[in-house]
Formats: sequence, structure tokens, C-alpha cells
Amino acid sequence: MRDTPSTATLILLAAATALLLAAMLYPSTLLRWLQRKRYQYEVTFSLYMLTPTEKFIFNSFLFLFLSMIIIAASLYLPEHVAGIANRAFYYWAGDDANDVTASGKALRAAATSVVAPARQDPLRGPGRGFMEP
Repeated sequence: MRDTPSTATLILLAAATALLLAAMLYPSTLLRWLQRKRYQYEVTFSLYMLTPTEKFIFNSFLFLFLSMIIIAASLYLPEHVAGIANRAFYYWAGDDANDVTASGKALRAAATSVVAPARQDPLRGPGRGFMEP
């Protein structure tokens, strides 16, 4: 006698096979829509006139180009939108007092580092060596 998990597995495999067979014999509306979109793609770019090798090369270039566009948009677009939102807020609300104090602190720190440079080990710091006077 079979145990319950193997019986359940066989029932699920039979159901999946039946669904796959039904999908292959009677295309659903989603499958028809996908077939129509593939047909529109081939007719729009005249891929039906190309050899299979040329079609593969064209599709590869198109895939790489679209992948680079999507990756670039997902990496750089959020930061760009945040910058635009900050500028829009600045134009709408004016200068923020916190920005003034932060820039004042940065200016003071830069001025003190120029006037009285601290002694450092030549191998430390931002990666630049300096000469001793």
C-alpha cells in the first residue's frame, strides 16, 4: 500500500499533466494573446524574412539593449527622481535652515583643515601620499 505523500504526488502530477494537455489542445485566451503578440512582433520588425541565424542575432542584440536600459533605469532612476524631488521641494519651500548649518559646519571643517593640517601617516588618508616639508 502506498503512503499518503506519494499518492498526493501522483495525483498532483496527473492533474498537472491533464492541465498541460488541455492547454495544448485548447489554447486559452492568454495563450492566444501571447501568440498574437509574437506575430505582431515578427511582422513589425520583419523577422519573418530573416534566416534563423539572423533572427537569433537580431533578438540577441535587442535583448541586450533592453536589458541594459532596464538595468540602468532601475539603478539610476530612483536617485535621479529623488534629486528632482529635492529641487522641487527647494523651489517650493525655499532654503532650509538645516542645510545652512550643515554647510557652515562643512565650511568650518574645511577651513581648519587648510589652515592647520593634521600630521598623518603617509599611508593613511584618502589614498594620496604627501611630502613632508
